[in-house]
Amino acid sequence: MMAREQHPVLTRGAPAGEPAGPAPVRPAVRLRRHRRWLVPLLAALLLAQMAAAMVTTAVRQTPTIDEPVYVATATDYLHEHRLRYNPEHPPLGKLLIAAGVAVAGPRYDPSYAGTQGDVGRHLLYESGNDPWRLMLWARLPVIVLTLLFGLVAFAFARELTGTAGGLVALALYAFSPDVIAHGSLATLDVPATGLVLTSAWLVWRARRRPVLYVPLAGAALGAAVATKMSELPAVPVLMALAAVSVLASGPPAGRRVLSALAGAAAVAVVALAVVWAAYLAVDPRLRFVPAEPVPALHGLRGRLVDLLPVPPAYRAGMRVQFGLERYPWQGYLFGRLYTGSLWYYLPAALLVKTPLALLALGAAGAVAVVAVRRLRPAAPYLLLPPLVLLAAAMTGARDFGTRYALFVPVFLAVAAAGALVPRRRWRVLLTGALVLWAAVSSLRTFPYYLPYANEAFGGPAHTHRLLHDSNVDWGQDLGRLADRLRQRYPGERVWLVYKGSGVPSYYGIHAADPRTVPPGRVHGLLVVSDSAAAKARGRLAELIASSRPVGEVGHSIGLWRR
Repeated sequence: MMAREQHPVLTRGAPAGEPAGPAPVRPAVRLRRHRRWLVPLLAALLLAQMAAAMVTTAVRQTPTIDEPVYVATATDYLHEHRLRYNPEHPPLGKLLIAAGVAVAGPRYDPSYAGTQGDVGRHLLYESGNDPWRLMLWARLPVIVLTLLFGLVAFAFARELTGTAGGLVALALYAFSPDVIAHGSLATLDVPATGLVLTSAWLVWRARRRPVLYVPLAGAALGAAVATKMSELPAVPVLMALAAVSVLASGPPAGRRVLSALAGAAAVAVVALAVVWAAYLAVDPRLRFVPAEPVPALHGLRGRLVDLLPVPPAYRAGMRVQFGLERYPWQGYLFGRLYTGSLWYYLPAALLVKTPLALLALGAAGAVAVVAVRRLRPAAPYLLLPPLVLLAAAMTGARDFGTRYALFVPVFLAVAAAGALVPRRRWRVLLTGALVLWAAVSSLRTFPYYLPYANEAFGGPAHTHRLLHDSNVDWGQDLGRLADRLRQRYPGERVWLVYKGSGVPSYYGIHAADPRTVPPGRVHGLLVVSDSAAAKARGRLAELIASSRPVGEVGHSIGLWRR
């Protein structure tokens, strides 16, 4: 019997008599096959570039104005376990900084008397410590936490719009100059902002599993207000959102109101417990002996502060904050020097300091979150916390910088993911182009992230003409100035007006203050911090006007020849 003849299976278009090859794999199918490793790889690359930018910035910058206070307070926590310095800010953020300080192991003299600023300078420059090394270790925990908050932004956006939206949010977060600038410092702004974002995300997740996520949201919120008191306006907002999430989870009809109230109460109770735990971690006996006088607070505010169920040191810190709000601070906006505050200062400063692509995508995403039906439930969680916090910050008396509104670019990055919904080709291409623009804008300012301004306002070289203080010049470039003087102006007479907490002589800068001698005696190189130049009046203004500009350092310090 003859064997049955075997015939190859033919496919359309295949030559007769030849076996067909495997069917071609579509690009979309190929992409899905590699998605398991492609998305983590892209996220890792985005966070890696952010880490590189922050570490590079941290290594090169000298202490900013606030950092020595926080580092000294953190060191005092480690060595003395006492609540003595910097009561205007709760201890949790400084305990984070203390983790890095513990590795650095600085010498510390607990008997040194002086203000918290004096103690910070003594620790860095007069105790035999290396300020470069100590500041790097103090900054590293904040850098790590900043990177982790990038994962929160990714997760929040991915749950709302999908993986592509998560990557958009992470990219905008990772390339945000303000986030990079303040995430590389041993300060409290990024930790507090990221914890509010985390709380909002966890409250959103509570719509499905309230028993798990409502307490976690309360813990994140408590950590935020245990880091900075300026986050307190977010407490009632997130309590209300917790109630909404509990209702959305579908409790029994007869217990809907009680369940919602229980959710809001759980957030408040857990948050309060975290605040107490932060103070107890410093001193289990909660002793509070402030190094500087705490101002009295009278009237309704004083009575309300006294009624708060928080540690005595927290109430004292609130009195200090209200006392600072009564001080007639000077501000500077778009070339105008003024005393007091402007209600529109923060929105105007944010327009200068936020990348244009982030503003465009954030606005489009916010509109989509409100307009698109399937995204609408997320609108309160994404929009209410930053709006309420911004409204509260706009009433403040200190027009010092966008760090007081850092939550705006962070929440905008998450909201920007909504620009991809509905998913159409032109939306995807336009969103990708804008994300690329944001990346280029950020990379172009490297490593000078603190004085960043977007292209509409001329870039970082022009920020000092529009804003001052932590927007551009926070004392961070003293080391760079020392290098410039050694390289280009060796042996020259230097006159210096420096705004910052650093000690110029430590870095080899030997200069005199030109304001202490008659103008006719000021000859040589005149060096002025941009914030001091912005506020210059009288003799200093005359000296600058009669001098020839010869350069700048870090977009934050000007050089003139006389």
